[in-house]
Amino acid sequence: MTAALLEVCDLRVRFAGEVEALRGVSLSLERGEALAIVGESGAGKTTLAHCIVGLTGPPDATGSVRIGGHEVIGADPAVLRKLRSETVAIALQGAPFNPVATIGIQLAEPLREHRGMDRTRARQRAGELAAELGLDLELLERHPHELSGGERRRATLAMALALDPELLVLDEPTAGLDPASRDELLERVAALSRARGFGLVVFTHDLPAAARLAERCLVLYAGKAIETGNTRDVIDRPAHPYTAALVRAYPVMSTTKDLRPIRGAPPDPRAIPDGCAFWPRCTQAEAICQQQLPVLQPSRGRLVACHPGGLRCVLSAAGLHKTFRRGGRRTRALNDVGVELVHGESVGIVGPSGSGKTTLARILAGQLDADAGEVHLDSASRRTPRDVRGLRPRAQLVMQDPWEALSPRLRVEELVREPLDIAGELNERQRRAVVQESLDAVALPCSSAFLDARVHELSGGQLQRIALARALITWPDVLIADEPTGMLDASEQARLLAVLRERQTQMGLALVLISHDLALVRKVTDRIIVLDAGRVVEEGPSQRVGVSPRSDTARRMVASAPTFDIGEH
Repeated sequence: MTAALLEVCDLRVRFAGEVEALRGVSLSLERGEALAIVGESGAGKTTLAHCIVGLTGPPDATGSVRIGGHEVIGADPAVLRKLRSETVAIALQGAPFNPVATIGIQLAEPLREHRGMDRTRARQRAGELAAELGLDLELLERHPHELSGGERRRATLAMALALDPELLVLDEPTAGLDPASRDELLERVAALSRARGFGLVVFTHDLPAAARLAERCLVLYAGKAIETGNTRDVIDRPAHPYTAALVRAYPVMSTTKDLRPIRGAPPDPRAIPDGCAFWPRCTQAEAICQQQLPVLQPSRGRLVACHPGGLRCVLSAAGLHKTFRRGGRRTRALNDVGVELVHGESVGIVGPSGSGKTTLARILAGQLDADAGEVHLDSASRRTPRDVRGLRPRAQLVMQDPWEALSPRLRVEELVREPLDIAGELNERQRRAVVQESLDAVALPCSSAFLDARVHELSGGQLQRIALARALITWPDVLIADEPTGMLDASEQARLLAVLRERQTQMGLALVLISHDLALVRKVTDRIIVLDAGRVVEEGPSQRVGVSPRSDTARRMVASAPTFDIGEH
């Protein structure tokens, strides 16, 4: 068997003895294969790229990087020079052009130096390379500062491809480009990769670019690989909490959902936390995450470095049936309905009045028993009244009508504090502090006058945010919101949803948002489930259901959703 084109084994880089840039990275690449390496700035992407082509080596780098069977780390300069002229090339993000030489001269230089071409043949080949990359031949006579960003990027790529390498390394190839230039560059690279058959390693924070160029993806965080697998699977169904956060923060046209930032900041490479480096930012971190370094292990068809095995499934319901009997009549509210949520995910439940939405909400929250089917919270099943009482704080329900949900006899402080009083785990001073933190988190005042107010003294928007603070005060895993904005004006509705998104980011909250307003739901949720007459008639990504629905029920909802149809004057 022939060796892989690229093999990286336990690669570690420590600069100046204290900056940990890479912490045991391993990967392999076969000939003709493409691999994308993604992550935030500071993840170690550029350092890894430099190690692959021998720009960073001992004493800073240890471990092994082999290209075509030849060791790069610690290799003799002559060996590295030979590898770079025959096997591997890199297109750096900030290309080091010579400012006093024209682009044509700089393209021809490696051809003359390493291939022995004369001046005429080298200039001719430089023109052919420029044409392959869509670079106007007239630009070869210009100096680097006379080219646009996109033109310089294509010139850099032409220089990297000049010696026809077996392995091409691209460092942030689309950074700073306008959308049209970006798309053209990606198309050129993909076409050249197919035509020439070179191996490709793309280092980027541009997730769509990674999906277009590479069939495999490796996610890097704080110098360590934390997830790797098929690119489409990693981006469409991320397993690691960090990967999921990256995807949710990225703006793309294929989703209508508002962006959610990753809470916290990447660690200082001089002081990377013990255990999993992501735990200070992870909303599902456990004690073991702070103490023990996770290793890549098989999970969900890929490799994931996460002690729980990736995002936890926090709510699953299957085969739910519910029939109400009133007098001699039987009304089937739910017929074989199922729902599943992972940590931090948002799912919208939509449908016309009478479709079973509120019944489903009450069953998921443990306030109503199903006739058949099961509901599991983080693998725990609710089977007995004791089970329901024990698990109820982990799945909280916010009802549509705050006047009905909140007791008029209690003051604001008592309304929000009541779940803590029932739990009985904190003293009086601690409960009061938690109440004030909860009110502050939903943008409500903590003054004595407000804490002493009663329901009839407050607006609908304030009451709904009080209901939200009350539901979130025990830090539940799942929030089930049943038409939470149905009685609010547009301004209060937007305010409540902004607060809810912020709480999701900070708590990793899984959200079930129930509404008949499809325009609202698709701005907040990852997936949408459409109910009609107690049955699931459609389920899919929010963008697809909200823009190109397949069921008659969803089509009617899209057609009746509010729009600003102003027209021309």
